[in-house]
Amino acid sequence: MGKQSRKQKAPKKKRVPFVERPYEGLKAEIELVAMREIIPAATTTVTTTEEYGSRDITLVTLLPNMSAAVRRESGELLVAIQTVTGSGDASRDLAALIIDALELEPGATIQSAELAEPGPRLPDVLVDKDIELTLYEDFSYWMSDEERDREDVRQAIEQTRENVIPSAPVEGVRGAYWCRMTNEFIRWIRPEDQDRVLDGLARLQSSRSEGFDKYARFVGAFRACGLLIPVWQLAPGTEADELGEPMKAFNEEFTAAINSTEPLTAEERRTRSGIVSRQVTLR
Repeated sequence: MGKQSRKQKAPKKKRVPFVERPYEGLKAEIELVAMREIIPAATTTVTTTEEYGSRDITLVTLLPNMSAAVRRESGELLVAIQTVTGSGDASRDLAALIIDALELEPGATIQSAELAEPGPRLPDVLVDKDIELTLYEDFSYWMSDEERDREDVRQAIEQTRENVIPSAPVEGVRGAYWCRMTNEFIRWIRPEDQDRVLDGLARLQSSRSEGFDKYARFVGAFRACGLLIPVWQLAPGTEADELGEPMKAFNEEFTAAINSTEPLTAEERRTRSGIVSRQVTLR
């Protein structure tokens, strides 16, 4: 028997089935999609189920050096959602990382998450509850209170501001996030079925709806984690706190257009095709 044939082959890892909408059914689905896909610097607190110790965990968008998880000396556990390895099911990937991170000792880090095999998903690992995001202008949440007193740390945090796109939630409009890049934009994560949202956008566009602000211009949509995220370009200088009331009013019109059961007209179908042709899919 040759040497090659005597070598024992490592068992192949089982592949996790692809899940287009990994956070579906969770109360925090919209916020998890926002943290994973469109917000650069944010944190929130989640709690593990009783089976996993009923422990509080701080979910963050990113950690220093693209680490996956870190336990501070104080015992606080931080887990990064944007650096989770992609098995095809973001829910399984994050659940696997959380389970591994629970074993970290104070001061220890998981530099990168391993590719997950089939196993528990987020509904198995986390208590299903609404969550609230805290958004930051920099990555100051990386540092403990004691570390912020150090001059070198303060300088490092200040430098990260250049890498963070200014972002803010629109008050009273769940899933709507303002950001400032070359222009100001609104990215609005919709929880409804993607096709229904496209139909609604087509109805509004065909009716020449001005939307939530006469200066806002619909520029397209992208897909992320199984949800559609329409994007509007705003008038230069528009701030997030100016948009709450007009967007709440527009949400009624938008929701009605999404929920309409009337067949699309020929013009609306053409409009819909144009929107679809400009779409991109994230992950």
